[in-house]
Amino acid sequence: MARPHLCVLVSGSGTILEAMIVAQLEVTLVAADRVCTGLEVAQRAGIEALLLDRADYGGFSEAFDRDTYSAALAGALLVRDIDLVAMAGFGTIFTDSFHAAFPGRILNTHPSLLPAFKGWHAVAQALAAGATESGCTVHVATEALDDGPILAQRRVEVLEGDDEHTLHERIKGVERVLYPMVVGRVMDGLANGLEPVSLAGSLEEG
Repeated sequence: MARPHLCVLVSGSGTILEAMIVAQLEVTLVAADRVCTGLEVAQRAGIEALLLDRADYGGFSEAFDRDTYSAALAGALLVRDIDLVAMAGFGTIFTDSFHAAFPGRILNTHPSLLPAFKGWHAVAQALAAGATESGCTVHVATEALDDGPILAQRRVEVLEGDDEHTLHERIKGVERVLYPMVVGRVMDGLANGLEPVSLAGSLEEG
């Protein structure tokens, strides 16, 4: 197939997106669920920036219509012929309609060595558990939170005196190298007819 069309999903500062741009990944679209700096990063790079604001679907209250939002974003990506989705600090969890639109083609990065320490507070959980190492995991996202086939991991040592901020910053430094590399490998694979899951376990853990 032709070079796959990549959409990067952002909710914050866009530092992972910046790393992907520096790594010369071909990003077709950047989409966000709220007004954020990541959209400005996309615009400066000449990439189409799409805001599908959660505020229009109930915001961050219990009224948030997750099903309708998931379907709407999937539709917006499909009409743009997106082949691969990379979540980069994206703060909204999707329902099955989004995963059905891009089966096995949604990537995520998580600040732990999955399957350990899933969820939003992985770094704090690692410190609380007295872990001697943490790290970064890039995986194929599924409907289950922080689950799915692992594509690559890199270890980060927990240093004496680390707090959540210092450890997370070192993990982010690793993440900004590992994630663009894996996304690039996945794009190469798709261009040659290989699905992302086929790379599971093929990248050496470090």
